[in-house]
Amino acid sequence: MWSLFFTIIDNKNLEDEKDYTFKVPQDIVFGVGSLKRLPELLEKSGSKKMMVVSDRGLEKLGVVQKVLDIVEAEGIETVSFLDILPNPTVDMVNAATKVYKESGATSIVALGGGSPMDVAKAVGVLARYGGSITEYEGAHLVPGPIEPIIAIPTTAGTGSEVTAFSVITDTSRNYKLTVFSYELLPKYALLDPEMIMSVPPMVAASCGIDALIHAWEAYTSLGASPFSDAMAEKAMELIGGNIRRFVANRKDEEAACAMMSGSMFAGIAFAWARLGDVHAMSHPVSAFFGVQHGVANSILLPVIVEYNALADHGRYEKIYNYISEEKEPVKDFKPEMLVEEIKKLNASLGIPKTLSEVGVTEDKIPQMAADAMKSGNIAANPRQTTLKDVEMLYRKAL
Repeated sequence: MWSLFFTIIDNKNLEDEKDYTFKVPQDIVFGVGSLKRLPELLEKSGSKKMMVVSDRGLEKLGVVQKVLDIVEAEGIETVSFLDILPNPTVDMVNAATKVYKESGATSIVALGGGSPMDVAKAVGVLARYGGSITEYEGAHLVPGPIEPIIAIPTTAGTGSEVTAFSVITDTSRNYKLTVFSYELLPKYALLDPEMIMSVPPMVAASCGIDALIHAWEAYTSLGASPFSDAMAEKAMELIGGNIRRFVANRKDEEAACAMMSGSMFAGIAFAWARLGDVHAMSHPVSAFFGVQHGVANSILLPVIVEYNALADHGRYEKIYNYISEEKEPVKDFKPEMLVEEIKKLNASLGIPKTLSEVGVTEDKIPQMAADAMKSGNIAANPRQTTLKDVEMLYRKAL
């Protein structure tokens, strides 16, 4: 079991802030077959009844039942909420909270990708403090500890098991709201690479690129520090060197372990350093058009990498060496080489090239741009970005 400790500094003056401190208040359990340790973690949490938050896809694959069988064999009661969809909504959070409170559960197992984990965190808040999740939008509005959560990722992508964020869609505004609080961090993160070894290739690809972007944006962020850099560099090394193998053969245990570790390190990196324009702009794409988060990120990445090249100070070359298939460091590196390399990687993984291919239309660009500018990630982007810049980048990505 790894015990890591970090805290996030509010980067009010990202350009000037050079001081940093960190601790990671979680127990992280990693290992092939480590799922069997779930009852032990529930016992440590003092829970005799858990609620699984997951989705119908994992139910059909038998993953949910596998978890329930392990827990129930140890005499722990269970209840399930499985109606989670991509880009979860305020209504889903309310429905899950109702099930949790009425069942008498005392802990939450978040099983899946970022969507179940976002909902689990929100339920943990509302079950303890009440109200609507919209009341906690923003930073540090959760008043104290939430219901205990054990996060079990089934994708190598979101890093949500080690981040202090919950992103929920408010359909009344077509807006993805973010709740940020250290209290949202799951009590335990249980990382079993076997859980990601049966995902479809497109899920592996889009989630893998999403994890790479977490590390990438953290590494180039104005909020980066030596601590976040260390996490980001290791994440890019692991993901860049294994994502092609993993998408090609999800049963490749070595590649699966590397992707799951890389995703986790990337999550820790961006939890400290924040992200950038890619994530600021991808959230409105998902909110307005229902595009899967990792796909939206992947399509936007080449356009924004090209835009940010003006602010590069040597990091592009390092990123290039992490993701390139070339064995030797490149000579006479130019930033446009990184743009072409990510386009090539996206194409090899089957990622769509443009936003129009996934149903995005130009008429929504002004609204999407306005929402993107509300994201705190814009301030962390290495190149200063205005509303007109965001509109231009969306049109270019179309």
